[in-house]
Amino acid sequence: MSTLMVLIIVLAVLMTLVGGETGIRSFFSVLINTLLLILVAMLISWGLSIPIITLIFIPLKLVTIIFLGTHDYTVAKNSFYAAFVVCLIISVLIIGCQWLAQAAGLGPKAGEVLVGLSQMPGLSYPMIAVTVAIFSTLGAIAEAAVAMSSGLLELKKHHPDISRKELEVSGTAIGNDVLGTAMNTILFGMFGSFLSLFLWYFRLGYTFGEVVNEKLFVNEALIILYSLIGVLLTVPLSTFLLARGMSKEEA
Repeated sequence: MSTLMVLIIVLAVLMTLVGGETGIRSFFSVLINTLLLILVAMLISWGLSIPIITLIFIPLKLVTIIFLGTHDYTVAKNSFYAAFVVCLIISVLIIGCQWLAQAAGLGPKAGEVLVGLSQMPGLSYPMIAVTVAIFSTLGAIAEAAVAMSSGLLELKKHHPDISRKELEVSGTAIGNDVLGTAMNTILFGMFGSFLSLFLWYFRLGYTFGEVVNEKLFVNEALIILYSLIGVLLTVPLSTFLLARGMSKEEA
């Protein structure tokens, strides 16, 4: 049995013990999302339209992440609406920024590794970069949407007479905490995954200008910024949608 299989089993057991039924659904959500990513890669490699594939799989991945990982339908519904709208906004931003950055494709160091192999597979590297960036932001956006909706829903359950204005004010307070933890998670994740790359740049004597113009670094840094912007947009939108939905239910 491989180390990866052992870790998967340990993850499944811990998620079941800690989360119960919701933990089991969350585990299957991770597996399904992994299979969806593999399917996306296969479809792109077969030459299918990358924009169409991206548009189809954005809602599929959000549904898998949110509805399988949340036990409350109201939370899941509002989280999905908020996350989907934010994803559309971020997608437009990603397309514009990727065009300006011109960082798609393989860097010069990758060329040394791929000597003798074709670096022109007949696919659009810019569109692949856009798809990768969009899918990379989905997790952070969905997590922020679920955290906001769950917090506000619990507040409403304990204080059923709370007004819509008070709910929005409380949502702002909850959002400040969500923003702090989400941004720290994203930033620490970036530094953790990039530590070896930073050391590589340092040992090779890269200047600051060479680092910020390295394709690999630019693409990853842009993804971090997209995720941060997505979380910033998700917090107020989730608060607005949930507060409005609860007000309609009372009416």
